Amino acid sequence: MESLHLLELPIILYLQNIGNWLTLPARVFTALGNEEFYFMILPALFWCIDFQLGIRVGVMLILTNHINSIFKLIFHLPRPYWISSNFKISISEPSFGLPSGHAQNAASLWGLVATKLPKKYSPFIILMIFLIGLSRILLAVHFISDVISGWFIGGLLLILFLKLEKPVKTWITAQPILRLHILSIAFSLLLIALPFGSLTLLDGWTIPEAWFFHARQSMPGALPDPLNLSGIISIAGVWLGMSNGLLFLFNKYGKFDTSGSLLQKSLRYSIGFIGIIIIWYGLGKVFPRTDDFLGYSLRYIRYVLAGLWISYIAPLLFFQLKLAGPKRDNNQATNYLGG
Repeated sequence: MESLHLLELPIILYLQNIGNWLTLPARVFTALGNEEFYFMILPALFWCIDFQLGIRVGVMLILTNHINSIFKLIFHLPRPYWISSNFKISISEPSFGLPSGHAQNAASLWGLVATKLPKKYSPFIILMIFLIGLSRILLAVHFISDVISGWFIGGLLLILFLKLEKPVKTWITAQPILRLHILSIAFSLLLIALPFGSLTLLDGWTIPEAWFFHARQSMPGALPDPLNLSGIISIAGVWLGMSNGLLFLFNKYGKFDTSGSLLQKSLRYSIGFIGIIIIWYGLGKVFPRTDDFLGYSLRYIRYVLAGLWISYIAPLLFFQLKLAGPKRDNNQATNYLGG
């Protein structure tokens, strides 16, 4: 890939030299793939727009981010500003470059949302997917090949998700609720084990000193940290909290009814989002963010609580406040992926 990267560097530099005016829109579009953005949108889907779509997007978000993390470790390739100091950098990323997580998420998540929208919105969705990927190139945090591979993997994952969704849902519906809780815990642990196992592929490999040098030159203090697996802990925690929360909700109440007045929806989102801020941001300030067992354990707990809040605790609070109600149907206890 080194020779391909050398061919791509002048193209990225040319795009950056078109003008500084591109930086702001590029940062806006790249923000649509950040963790903070999804923590704003996913609750809105769950509580105010389409509960079923919220579940599907939540599952896809976990799957695509986890798969992206594993691919990054397998390929362990640099970002443009790690091998050249000629770029104008306004943001930095610590993880490996290939494939682009933003491009992969855009293809898989926006593509999944597109399946619920009228076809007239398809050009808009395609444009958004393209612009999110392009923003990563303009900001010099990804090579063109990173973005293209992200689009490809995200599109393939979307196809597989849509193909397997119905048979998986049928299988899940037939399982006892206790077994699903156990499987949820086991899958969360698997999400942690696979990336840590992938590190064995890098046994004896060290980060080239040149990557640190060019990163420092591009943005002082923004150093590569591609072997940090804190993001994996976050993904596994969200899965455990979200999946078990949904099982509790389905078993006791059925589905969550997102209908209601604009005032009810606004209050649901406002109250619920305050809870997310307290759990995700507040506990993040209190808990140590160290890369050791204690730090990872507390991060795991924090993201478990965030997932549980979104899928179960907040809906219960909305029920008590008369801001929402359950929406029962057949197979409510295990209708896990929605209909």
